[in-house]
Amino acid sequence: MKRTHTCGELTKNDDKKSVLIQGWVHTRRDHGGVIFIDLRDRYGLTQVVFDPKLDKKAHKLAEGLRREYVIQIEGTVRPRPKGLENPKLTTGQIEVAANTLEILSEAETPPFEIDDRVELNEDIRLKYRYLDLRKPAMQDNIITRHKVVKAVRDFLDGEGFLEIETPILAKSTPEGARDYLVPSRVHPGKFFALPQSPQIFKQLLMVSGLDRYFQIAKCFRDEDLRADRQPEFTQIDIEMSFIDEEDIYGTMERMMKRVWKEALGVDLTIPFPSMTFEEAMDRYGSDKPDTRFGMELIDVSDIAAKSDFSVFKSVLKKGGTVRCINAKGCAEFSRKEIDALTEFVKIYKAKGLAWMKMGDKLESSVTKYFSDKVLKELEKKADAKKGDLLLFVADKKMVVYEALGALRIELAKKLGLLDDSVFNFIWVKDFPLMEWKEDEGRHAPVHHPFTAPKAEHIKFLESDPGKVYAKAYDLALNGVELGGGSIRIHQREVQEKIFKILGISKKEAEEKFGFLMNAFKYGAPPHGGIAFGLDRMVAMLTGNESIREVIAFPKNKAAQSLMDEAPSEVGEDQLKELHIELDVVKEKKAEK
Repeated sequence: MKRTHTCGELTKNDDKKSVLIQGWVHTRRDHGGVIFIDLRDRYGLTQVVFDPKLDKKAHKLAEGLRREYVIQIEGTVRPRPKGLENPKLTTGQIEVAANTLEILSEAETPPFEIDDRVELNEDIRLKYRYLDLRKPAMQDNIITRHKVVKAVRDFLDGEGFLEIETPILAKSTPEGARDYLVPSRVHPGKFFALPQSPQIFKQLLMVSGLDRYFQIAKCFRDEDLRADRQPEFTQIDIEMSFIDEEDIYGTMERMMKRVWKEALGVDLTIPFPSMTFEEAMDRYGSDKPDTRFGMELIDVSDIAAKSDFSVFKSVLKKGGTVRCINAKGCAEFSRKEIDALTEFVKIYKAKGLAWMKMGDKLESSVTKYFSDKVLKELEKKADAKKGDLLLFVADKKMVVYEALGALRIELAKKLGLLDDSVFNFIWVKDFPLMEWKEDEGRHAPVHHPFTAPKAEHIKFLESDPGKVYAKAYDLALNGVELGGGSIRIHQREVQEKIFKILGISKKEAEEKFGFLMNAFKYGAPPHGGIAFGLDRMVAMLTGNESIREVIAFPKNKAAQSLMDEAPSEVGEDQLKELHIELDVVKEKKAEK
């Protein structure tokens, strides 16, 4: 390459060295005839000095420099004057005295400053993403993503895994979200689907005898977006044969240790702790518990049953539950603040929020329905100390879990209990195999229909599916699900039973999954795997809430790319080739 150095590497050890550097003009300052610029590339900043005493031509040309011009400098490294060093920069002790200047590319004034300190509307950032990506923070995010992918590849290669690509154009199969469909020009009226995950293909690779597979896989789901969703996202997809859950845990823990060390320099302690799904819900109200702080849910149903409080009694009579959290030191919360928390839990379908403040004893508008003896029991069970605030939700179990689980996180944010320098990983295991969908009147898989039930629960599959637990597991980090997986069904007869319970007929199963079921006829090994959201993982490593911050060219909240205006209309000729006629086109023709 032509340049001798980047803009982030020159130090006082390079004093008097002749150098050639290239980059973007970050800032320009004219100090009484001597012009200073900060030259920027992805490696850092270097201060360049244009002094007419050194080279009049270069100085004259520098008078016309503007922000984001791309330039080339030849010059000599020298120390900065004493007292003018910048300790924040690697290059902060030196400057380059320019001998020649070449403008490689001029630039119009950009729509925003290339500066991390300037806050911008996200739509503007996404419209000019190529400029947004020039900012050091964004470049650091992309560099961290590269480090993570490299660490994953290096680790898995060392463990004997093969990186194998699976099809992007595939058959549409039900996996929980809407497919993106691609019409076939060659086969009129037929469609490919973009994969929601490589699930079936990686199981077929296990049947093929390629016993350790991984892929940095692109996945596509046509669903409503939020901070951690994109229509296209990336998975670290992994599958292994002849293993059990413990093999998955151990291998993945070592992988996470490698990733965190190489991306952040943090040395994780393994093995990670684990808990069952039921324990996670009981203690934290979440199957992805944040264990960086306490404030765990407390079941006070037995004590509430001894009160005369009609709200609690009514819920318990209907088979519901009463639980609370102890917000330590929050008795000073005003009524307005408590009312705001009440509105917050209503988002999660809770009908309200009861509360008690601990002074010399528990006090609130509802304590009159409790005897002193019962209040003492409550005080003891909730470990209430002077200055504490007890917050109660009474409802169906899942409503209570969701409302109080979300409330404890909301309070932790409010109280500053979330330390981003702490990484609390936890395995959550023993999920129910299925859940009952009231609105659909049928069972649905908690994960996907290929998840293996626990061997001792297979006997309940047809008689009582709700009793069946799965060989499934999630890895959570600080209240976020990093990834999940399971041991898969590898016996055709068990898979057929699962399809039947899920209301998938033999004909439908054959149409959608026939190629997988046929493969099982020819000897399938026991196998299982896991998939991690790469975007989410990198967002957590870089301290970003939104995965859009760690994807080079993401879609916005409306699943649009503002930069290239995708999705866009296509011409009638293209539609005709695909044997497609749109209703909107018909309507326009009718209007004419």
